[in-house]
Amino acid sequence: MKKKIILIHGYYKSKKDMSALEKNLEELGNEVISVELPLTFEDITYATSVFEETVNEIISGLKEGEKINLVGHSTGGIVIKLFLSNTEHIDKIHRCVLIAVPNRGSKLADIASRLFPRSVNVFKTLKSLKCENVRKLQLKNIDSVEMGAIAGNKGNLLSDKLLKGKNDGRVEINSAICGELKDFVVLPFNHAKIHHKFETAELVDAFLERGSFDL
Repeated sequence: MKKKIILIHGYYKSKKDMSALEKNLEELGNEVISVELPLTFEDITYATSVFEETVNEIISGLKEGEKINLVGHSTGGIVIKLFLSNTEHIDKIHRCVLIAVPNRGSKLADIASRLFPRSVNVFKTLKSLKCENVRKLQLKNIDSVEMGAIAGNKGNLLSDKLLKGKNDGRVEINSAICGELKDFVVLPFNHAKIHHKFETAELVDAFLERGSFDL
């Protein structure tokens, strides 16, 4: 049976940014749906409520015993975790993969908030990614849903100056790690490209199939 996968894009992006991953996962034999969310000017809680409406509609069309898998890049992963923390349909979720997700919050969002306080009041999604605001979401550990995470380690000169730890140019590896992960892997890609790589799709497919990134 084909795996049913929902893809969630990141901050300041659209579902078009997930088109490469969508194509790659389909080539691997999966049924893939990319969703469009307001992840630029809206608070992440509002974007998650929009996502929940979409997921509920998909769930209503599932066959008996069928479940869905969730895959998010960057901010899309925070949407997944917030959704899981509040959904009434947790029994319909199989596995999840977080790609380059700032699970502990974004230090770049913290820096932007200090340097450009007015801008984060306009770009409300960015404000939601501040470390203190991610903590305030009180994201739950959901034992019944296996979760894996993929991080990148190809930073750049600017991010290496702004971020203390190893990073993908925007997200530190330490921020991509969270306690509920069943598996974790680091790839030599940057934040903007990691989800476009076929190797990433292969790892996502492996985890959703077996609960492990082992190929």
